[in-house]
Amino acid sequence: MAFGSFSTQSHRAPQAEINMIPLIDVMLVLLVIFIITAPLLTHAVKVDLPKASSSVNQTKPSNIQFAIDASSQLYWNGEIVERAVMIERFAAAGKIQPTPEIHLRVDGKTPYEVVADVMSEASKSGLTKIGFVTDPSQKR
Repeated sequence: MAFGSFSTQSHRAPQAEINMIPLIDVMLVLLVIFIITAPLLTHAVKVDLPKASSSVNQTKPSNIQFAIDASSQLYWNGEIVERAVMIERFAAAGKIQPTPEIHLRVDGKTPYEVVADVMSEASKSGLTKIGFVTDPSQKR
């Protein structure tokens, strides 16, 4: 069936190719529109905003030098302390803001149970920043 004719006989074969002329026309119109509008999009309005400067007042947390020797003796900043005193000092240090760090020095021959107990008591008191201090110059 041919379009535009009243004849029932078709003399022409169906068209198997795409008509590119309308597509090219639409693309050229879009290209012209984008060429015209692209410079308008780069226009910016300058606004003078007020400038504020502030700095955060960061206080460095203090640290606690805690040591355990081979005989399981406890040292708080170089002072010998008993377990009960250690627990009291951990509780007092846990209430300080910002919470202090614990720098833990442990002798290599100290039983692990003692180290685990000290870390557990520190954690219970709210002291979660625990660092192990090592001495790499000591060779075995």
